[in-house]
Amino acid sequence: MKDILKCIIGFKRSKISLITLVASLIILFVGCSAVPQVDKPLTNNTAMVSGQLKVHYIDVGQGDSILIQQGSENMLIDTGTNSSAKSLINYLEAQNIKKIDVLVLTHPHEDHIGGADVVIKEFDIGAIYMPKITSTTETFKDVISAISSKGLKIISPKPGDIIKLGDAVSTILGPISSNDKDLNTYSIVLKLAFGNNKFLFTGDAEASTEKDMINKGYDLSADILKVGHHGSDTSTSQGFLDKVNPKYAIISVGKENNYGHPHLLTMDKLKIKNIPVYRTDEKGTILVTSDGNNITFNSKVESSTQTPVPQTEENVNVSASVDNPTPIQNSTINLSVGGPAGASVTAVCHFKSTNTTYNGRVGTPIAIKVGKASHGVTVNIDIVVSINGKVYNTQTSFTTK
Repeated sequence: MKDILKCIIGFKRSKISLITLVASLIILFVGCSAVPQVDKPLTNNTAMVSGQLKVHYIDVGQGDSILIQQGSENMLIDTGTNSSAKSLINYLEAQNIKKIDVLVLTHPHEDHIGGADVVIKEFDIGAIYMPKITSTTETFKDVISAISSKGLKIISPKPGDIIKLGDAVSTILGPISSNDKDLNTYSIVLKLAFGNNKFLFTGDAEASTEKDMINKGYDLSADILKVGHHGSDTSTSQGFLDKVNPKYAIISVGKENNYGHPHLLTMDKLKIKNIPVYRTDEKGTILVTSDGNNITFNSKVESSTQTPVPQTEENVNVSASVDNPTPIQNSTINLSVGGPAGASVTAVCHFKSTNTTYNGRVGTPIAIKVGKASHGVTVNIDIVVSINGKVYNTQTSFTTK
């Protein structure tokens, strides 16, 4: 029995009740033994396509749910919160959805799988994709129970796997590596190509996953980026955003949420690159349509937060430096930022999967605690200087010794 349990696709042990755990393991074991509905990677995803691709970024409050339609087939990425389940079902039924051919649950947080049990019960389901991680929450148990009740199988995809939806082709890019203490790092990331148009869906993937994908040399370029983690500053690292270089960004977020999403740093990064942003808390459900070459939206960007940021004026210079670029562990260094007098400063230190934010003013040193960073590790610092509605970016770093 112990040998069998060790074969269960790497799922972590949890304190789920014995009955639920056994049911979960049986389902997952069967799911892994079956031939998954995943094809080998394609070398050309820009072939001729027919019809339209529709991508619905559904307003589920502080959560994610995305309906993708191509031809007669449907994919649903995440299912919002428990409280938004009824409105999600109503929306799907209004689109005359009878079957969900592909259900992707990016990671087991309630704001991404809350409505999954209801969706599974209400609709015919083709394939279900979930990462190799469990949770002890009641929400997760409900999802596993719903899967079991229909005799469905779970597929845990790996980078490079391909999922077809009509003429649309999705490539799995993540997760590559995960942190047991952070479920967000298990988020399934996929890039969908339809003709010449590309969409990137990131779940709540953190900066660590973004770095992994960059290091793997993946083609991350996309016309539309679903901004990770509802616009949190723990995602959308500068290097990742530069690689994706999207024409548009979409943030799924709840009005006046308790997390402050989307964070100012993320919005500033998008502004600097003059990327129009569509937000579900401002626009409600956002419908994007593609014919393989052209992309259209069901609404226009009107929020003042989307006003393109003026280019840096010739007489405005911003700079940043630390007083000790090679500090020891458990020490404190001072960050100095130069720029317009009185301008506010937001600095984010990136260490592995952890991001720490500091706030201050130009001209006043900002104390940064080094902590227990490993020897030889470089900590990058993204800095945003804001004044009079204008935003300027700069960077610096330090390496522990």
